[in-house]
Amino acid sequence: MIRSLPKMHGHSLCERILLHTGKGFITMSEPPLDHILQVGLGFWASKTLLSAVEMELFTELAKHPQDLESLRGRLGLHPRSARDFLDALVALGLLERRDHQYFNTASTDFFLDKRKPSYVGGVLEMANLRLYPFWNHLTAALRTGEPQNETKDGGPNFFSALYADAERLRGFLKAMTGLSKEANRIIASRFPWKNYAAVLDVGTAQGDLIVQVALANPHISGIGFDLPEVAPIFEDYVAVNGLSSRVVFHAGSFFRDPLPNADVVMMGHILHDWSLEEKQLLIRKAYEALPSGGALIVYESIIDDDRSENAFGLLMSLNMLIETPAGFDYTAADCMGWMKEAGFRETRKEHLLGPDSMVVGFK
Repeated sequence: MIRSLPKMHGHSLCERILLHTGKGFITMSEPPLDHILQVGLGFWASKTLLSAVEMELFTELAKHPQDLESLRGRLGLHPRSARDFLDALVALGLLERRDHQYFNTASTDFFLDKRKPSYVGGVLEMANLRLYPFWNHLTAALRTGEPQNETKDGGPNFFSALYADAERLRGFLKAMTGLSKEANRIIASRFPWKNYAAVLDVGTAQGDLIVQVALANPHISGIGFDLPEVAPIFEDYVAVNGLSSRVVFHAGSFFRDPLPNADVVMMGHILHDWSLEEKQLLIRKAYEALPSGGALIVYESIIDDDRSENAFGLLMSLNMLIETPAGFDYTAADCMGWMKEAGFRETRKEHLLGPDSMVVGFK
């Protein structure tokens, strides 16, 4: 979010606009303009960050702090742009500047240095290359209900192309792990795992959710279920975490194939990709894979039931409009209703962190 706009010559931006238009000073009864401008021009800040990631600025600064001229040369910045670009990142809280040297913040150093395992810039790289231009067509999506990504002009489905490129897929799944890791750890510590032994992670990707559950609960054995192309990436990640004897991969399509049986089935950031009918089908398949007393954990950016607070979840749902034929995000009440329809006897919602919550159904 762009920070509050400064006053100039004693007047706020809102006052200056009204003076310029001849309407005089604002009064206490007139609402402020700043929030509207902050949201409406929010793409300024977004693209500044995305370009910094694209140019690997944070990876460069993770080596050591640098001054303006050094960074200008290393990043190939034009003399006209360099200072404003770097100082804008300081003002946005993404860089620090001391004694004419630029430094990463603790967060950008941890999350946006490509050499660190905690790097999550892959998803921002995708946003820069794909989502940023596609969101320019949001109005068309709102009016047609049709995706506005590569498929709009007859191009290949993004995920089909992604799964066909092993190295690109590996980088993408690693980025997804970085985004989900903290929520995964909370699930691993907070759910009553002592009551269960076998756990299935549906749409497992790199496998961090089942890995975190198994690391925190040594009695748990786990299965990661995903398309065959994911297997080597999953198995490498499980091996690095020393869990190959307890966590295995099962290849399949969750629409075409039955789910392996388990005491707990988990679906993290899965359901929002699909239509209502497909969501309901996946929940029914989870129910069928569970024994009496088993549990289904669904988690993602669950929209608040009043649909007025979790802006990230609502914007994610618009992103599903852009990206998928029928996907959408949903409230906890929606999800609990689908679980009850499938036969689950008890359901509950629990907040995890940030925009993420989990909905749990017990068979």
